[in-house]
Amino acid sequence: MKTYVVGNWKLNFNIGEASIYLHKIQKKLPNYRDVEVVVAPPLIALQPLSLQIDRHKMKLSAQNAFYCDYGAYTGETSFNQLRGLVDYVLIGHSERRYIFGEDEKMIGKKVEAAVRNKITPILCIGETESERTFGETRDKLRDQIMSGLRNIAIEDADKVILAYEPVWAISSVKGAKLAAPDDVADAVKIIRETLGELYDKKVAEAVPVLFGGSVNPSNAGAYLTVPGINGVLMGGSSLILSEFIDIIEIAKRVRS
Repeated sequence: MKTYVVGNWKLNFNIGEASIYLHKIQKKLPNYRDVEVVVAPPLIALQPLSLQIDRHKMKLSAQNAFYCDYGAYTGETSFNQLRGLVDYVLIGHSERRYIFGEDEKMIGKKVEAAVRNKITPILCIGETESERTFGETRDKLRDQIMSGLRNIAIEDADKVILAYEPVWAISSVKGAKLAAPDDVADAVKIIRETLGELYDKKVAEAVPVLFGGSVNPSNAGAYLTVPGINGVLMGGSSLILSEFIDIIEIAKRVRS
Protein backbone atom coordinates (compact mmCIF):
# COMPACT_ATOMS: atom_id res chain seq x y z
CA MET A 1 0.00 0.00 0.00
CA LYS A 2 1.20 3.51 -0.80
CA THR A 3 2.02 6.13 1.78
CA TYR A 4 0.07 9.34 1.23
CA VAL A 5 1.19 12.90 1.91
CA VAL A 6 -1.72 15.28 1.34
CA GLY A 7 -1.44 19.06 1.58
CA ASN A 8 -4.63 21.10 2.01
CA TRP A 9 -3.91 24.69 0.95
CA LYS A 10 -7.33 25.86 2.19
CA LEU A 11 -8.05 29.55 1.40
CA ASN A 12 -4.47 30.46 0.52
CA PHE A 13 -2.75 31.51 -2.73
CA ASN A 14 -4.25 33.16 -5.78
CA ILE A 15 -3.76 31.50 -9.16
CA GLY A 16 -0.34 33.03 -9.80
CA GLU A 17 0.94 32.26 -6.31
CA ALA A 18 -0.38 28.68 -6.52
CA SER A 19 1.38 28.16 -9.85
CA ILE A 20 4.70 29.46 -8.51
CA TYR A 21 4.45 27.34 -5.37
CA LEU A 22 3.59 24.19 -7.34
CA HIS A 23 6.61 24.83 -9.56
CA LYS A 24 8.86 25.10 -6.50
CA ILE A 25 7.53 21.84 -5.05
CA GLN A 26 7.98 19.94 -8.30
CA LYS A 27 11.49 21.28 -8.75
CA LYS A 28 12.55 19.80 -5.39
CA LEU A 29 10.45 16.64 -5.47
CA PRO A 30 11.85 13.35 -6.81
CA ASN A 31 9.53 10.80 -8.35
CA TYR A 32 8.66 8.50 -5.43
CA ARG A 33 6.60 5.58 -6.68
CA ASP A 34 5.58 4.38 -3.24
CA VAL A 35 4.68 7.84 -1.84
CA GLU A 36 1.59 9.52 -3.27
CA VAL A 37 1.98 13.30 -2.95
CA VAL A 38 -1.32 15.18 -3.23
CA VAL A 39 -2.05 18.90 -3.04
CA ALA A 40 -5.48 20.49 -2.65
CA PRO A 41 -5.38 24.08 -3.97
CA PRO A 42 -8.32 26.49 -3.94
CA LEU A 43 -10.96 25.64 -6.54
CA ILE A 44 -10.12 28.56 -8.81
CA ALA A 45 -6.55 27.26 -9.27
CA LEU A 46 -7.41 23.66 -10.13
CA GLN A 47 -7.81 24.07 -13.88
CA PRO A 48 -4.55 25.94 -14.57
CA LEU A 49 -2.61 23.72 -12.17
CA SER A 50 -3.99 20.62 -13.87
CA LEU A 51 -2.09 21.73 -17.01
CA GLN A 52 1.09 22.40 -15.04
CA ILE A 53 1.33 19.47 -12.67
CA ASP A 54 3.63 16.52 -13.29
CA ARG A 55 1.31 13.64 -12.50
CA HIS A 56 4.25 11.26 -12.17
CA LYS A 57 5.31 13.25 -9.10
CA MET A 58 2.07 14.62 -7.68
CA LYS A 59 -1.70 14.50 -7.89
CA LEU A 60 -4.37 17.17 -7.48
CA SER A 61 -7.26 17.13 -5.03
CA ALA A 62 -10.29 19.38 -4.75
CA GLN A 63 -11.13 20.72 -1.30
CA ASN A 64 -14.86 20.24 -1.77
CA ALA A 65 -17.59 19.65 -4.37
CA PHE A 66 -21.38 19.36 -4.64
CA TYR A 67 -23.11 15.99 -4.82
CA CYS A 68 -25.45 16.66 -7.79
CA ASP A 69 -23.85 16.18 -11.20
CA TYR A 70 -25.80 19.07 -12.75
CA GLY A 71 -28.76 21.37 -12.07
CA ALA A 72 -29.84 24.75 -10.74
CA TYR A 73 -27.29 25.11 -7.93
CA THR A 74 -25.79 28.56 -8.29
CA GLY A 75 -22.21 28.85 -7.10
CA GLU A 76 -21.58 25.11 -6.75
CA THR A 77 -19.13 22.85 -8.60
CA SER A 78 -19.99 19.21 -9.18
CA PHE A 79 -17.78 16.14 -9.03
CA ASN A 80 -18.74 15.55 -12.66
CA GLN A 81 -17.21 18.92 -13.56
CA LEU A 82 -14.00 17.99 -11.71
CA ARG A 83 -13.47 14.77 -13.64
CA GLY A 84 -10.17 14.91 -15.46
CA LEU A 85 -8.91 17.78 -13.31
CA VAL A 86 -8.41 15.99 -9.99
CA ASP A 87 -7.76 12.49 -8.72
CA TYR A 88 -8.90 13.15 -5.15
CA VAL A 89 -11.36 15.26 -3.20
CA LEU A 90 -11.56 16.14 0.50
CA ILE A 91 -14.99 15.43 1.99
CA GLY A 92 -16.27 16.10 5.49
CA HIS A 93 -13.37 18.24 6.66
CA SER A 94 -14.12 19.63 10.11
CA GLU A 95 -14.25 23.17 8.69
CA ARG A 96 -16.97 22.05 6.28
CA ARG A 97 -18.84 20.34 9.11
CA TYR A 98 -18.59 23.03 11.79
CA ILE A 99 -18.28 26.29 9.84
CA PHE A 100 -20.53 25.49 6.88
CA GLY A 101 -22.92 23.14 8.64
CA GLU A 102 -22.55 20.09 6.41
CA ASP A 103 -24.38 17.18 8.02
CA GLU A 104 -23.78 13.44 7.77
CA LYS A 105 -26.47 13.00 5.10
CA MET A 106 -24.83 15.55 2.79
CA ILE A 107 -21.37 14.14 3.41
CA GLY A 108 -22.59 10.65 2.53
CA LYS A 109 -24.04 11.95 -0.74
CA LYS A 110 -20.73 13.62 -1.57
CA VAL A 111 -18.76 10.40 -1.00
CA GLU A 112 -21.19 8.55 -3.26
CA ALA A 113 -20.91 11.25 -5.95
CA ALA A 114 -17.12 11.18 -5.84
CA VAL A 115 -16.98 7.41 -6.34
CA ARG A 116 -19.63 7.65 -9.07
CA ASN A 117 -17.44 10.13 -10.92
CA LYS A 118 -14.24 8.13 -10.44
CA ILE A 119 -12.63 10.59 -8.04
CA THR A 120 -11.16 9.15 -4.84
CA PRO A 121 -12.84 10.67 -1.78
CA ILE A 122 -10.71 11.42 1.28
CA LEU A 123 -13.38 11.24 3.97
CA CYS A 124 -12.35 13.25 7.03
CA ILE A 125 -13.63 12.10 10.40
CA GLY A 126 -12.83 13.07 13.98
CA GLU A 127 -14.22 13.98 17.37
CA THR A 128 -14.31 17.33 19.15
CA GLU A 129 -12.62 18.02 22.50
CA SER A 130 -15.99 17.79 24.27
CA GLU A 131 -16.80 14.43 22.67
CA ARG A 132 -13.38 13.12 23.61
CA THR A 133 -13.73 14.35 27.21
CA PHE A 134 -17.07 12.58 27.62
CA GLY A 135 -15.80 9.31 26.15
CA GLU A 136 -17.76 9.60 22.90
CA THR A 137 -14.87 9.11 20.47
CA ARG A 138 -15.85 5.57 19.49
CA ASP A 139 -19.50 6.44 18.88
CA LYS A 140 -18.60 9.58 16.92
CA LEU A 141 -16.14 7.84 14.62
CA ARG A 142 -18.51 4.93 14.04
CA ASP A 143 -21.37 7.29 13.19
CA GLN A 144 -19.24 9.30 10.77
CA ILE A 145 -17.94 6.19 9.00
CA MET A 146 -21.33 4.49 8.81
CA SER A 147 -23.00 7.64 7.49
CA GLY A 148 -20.23 8.62 5.13
CA LEU A 149 -19.97 5.18 3.52
CA ARG A 150 -23.60 4.12 3.72
CA ASN A 151 -24.08 4.21 -0.06
CA ILE A 152 -20.72 2.66 -0.94
CA ALA A 153 -20.93 -1.01 -1.90
CA ILE A 154 -18.23 -3.44 -0.83
CA GLU A 155 -16.83 -3.61 -4.37
CA ASP A 156 -16.20 0.15 -4.25
CA ALA A 157 -14.89 0.34 -0.69
CA ASP A 158 -11.27 0.20 -1.85
CA LYS A 159 -11.88 3.46 -3.76
CA VAL A 160 -12.16 5.43 -0.51
CA ILE A 161 -9.55 6.90 1.83
CA LEU A 162 -10.29 7.84 5.45
CA ALA A 163 -8.51 10.65 7.27
CA TYR A 164 -8.66 10.77 11.05
CA GLU A 165 -8.53 14.46 12.04
CA PRO A 166 -9.44 14.95 15.70
CA VAL A 167 -10.89 18.45 15.83
CA TRP A 168 -9.12 19.15 19.12
CA ALA A 169 -5.72 18.61 17.46
CA ILE A 170 -6.12 20.86 14.42
CA SER A 171 -3.79 23.84 14.73
CA SER A 172 -6.37 26.36 13.50
CA VAL A 173 -8.70 25.44 16.38
CA LYS A 174 -8.35 27.56 19.52
CA GLY A 175 -6.68 25.60 22.33
CA ALA A 176 -5.57 22.80 20.01
CA LYS A 177 -3.46 20.04 21.53
CA LEU A 178 -1.07 17.61 19.90
CA ALA A 179 -2.46 14.12 19.55
CA ALA A 180 -0.23 11.46 21.10
CA PRO A 181 0.63 8.53 18.81
CA ASP A 182 -1.17 6.23 21.28
CA ASP A 183 -4.36 8.30 20.86
CA VAL A 184 -4.06 7.96 17.10
CA ALA A 185 -3.47 4.21 17.39
CA ASP A 186 -6.63 3.83 19.49
CA ALA A 187 -8.66 5.75 16.90
CA VAL A 188 -7.25 3.72 14.01
CA LYS A 189 -8.27 0.53 15.80
CA ILE A 190 -11.84 1.85 16.09
CA ILE A 191 -11.84 2.88 12.43
CA ARG A 192 -10.69 -0.49 11.16
CA GLU A 193 -13.04 -2.38 13.47
CA THR A 194 -15.93 -0.31 12.12
CA LEU A 195 -14.88 -0.97 8.51
CA GLY A 196 -14.80 -4.65 9.33
CA GLU A 197 -18.36 -4.52 10.66
CA LEU A 198 -19.58 -2.47 7.70
CA TYR A 199 -17.81 -4.61 5.09
CA ASP A 200 -15.35 -7.36 6.03
CA LYS A 201 -11.85 -7.89 7.39
CA LYS A 202 -10.25 -7.65 3.94
CA VAL A 203 -11.73 -4.21 3.35
CA ALA A 204 -10.87 -3.12 6.88
CA GLU A 205 -7.21 -3.85 6.20
CA ALA A 206 -7.17 -2.45 2.64
CA VAL A 207 -8.69 1.01 3.10
CA PRO A 208 -5.94 3.62 3.58
CA VAL A 209 -6.22 5.64 6.79
CA LEU A 210 -4.42 8.99 7.11
CA PHE A 211 -3.80 11.17 10.14
CA GLY A 212 -4.27 14.93 10.20
CA GLY A 213 -3.80 17.23 13.15
CA SER A 214 -0.97 19.77 13.38
CA VAL A 215 1.36 17.51 11.41
CA ASN A 216 4.85 18.99 10.96
CA PRO A 217 8.39 17.69 10.29
CA SER A 218 9.07 17.13 14.00
CA ASN A 219 6.11 14.77 14.56
CA ALA A 220 5.35 13.33 11.10
CA GLY A 221 7.64 10.35 11.63
CA ALA A 222 5.89 9.40 14.87
CA TYR A 223 2.46 9.55 13.24
CA LEU A 224 3.56 7.69 10.12
CA THR A 225 4.83 4.78 12.22
CA VAL A 226 1.54 4.33 14.09
CA PRO A 227 0.22 0.85 13.18
CA GLY A 228 -2.53 1.12 10.60
CA ILE A 229 -1.69 4.67 9.48
CA ASN A 230 -0.93 5.03 5.76
CA GLY A 231 -0.15 8.72 5.47
CA VAL A 232 -0.73 12.25 6.69
CA LEU A 233 -3.03 15.14 5.82
CA MET A 234 -1.83 18.61 6.72
CA GLY A 235 -2.71 22.25 6.34
CA GLY A 236 -0.13 24.74 7.61
CA SER A 237 2.98 22.66 6.90
CA SER A 238 1.89 22.11 3.30
CA LEU A 239 2.16 25.89 2.74
CA ILE A 240 5.83 26.01 3.74
CA LEU A 241 8.02 24.51 1.04
CA SER A 242 10.83 23.25 3.28
CA GLU A 243 8.40 21.62 5.73
CA PHE A 244 6.30 19.99 3.02
CA ILE A 245 9.37 18.53 1.30
CA ASP A 246 10.77 17.36 4.66
CA ILE A 247 7.55 15.51 5.46
CA ILE A 248 7.52 13.85 2.04
CA GLU A 249 11.11 12.68 2.61
CA ILE A 250 10.18 11.39 6.07
CA ALA A 251 7.33 9.44 4.50
CA LYS A 252 9.76 7.94 2.00
CA ARG A 253 12.17 6.89 4.76
CA VAL A 254 9.39 5.35 6.83
CA ARG A 255 8.11 3.53 3.76
CA SER A 256 11.59 2.14 3.10
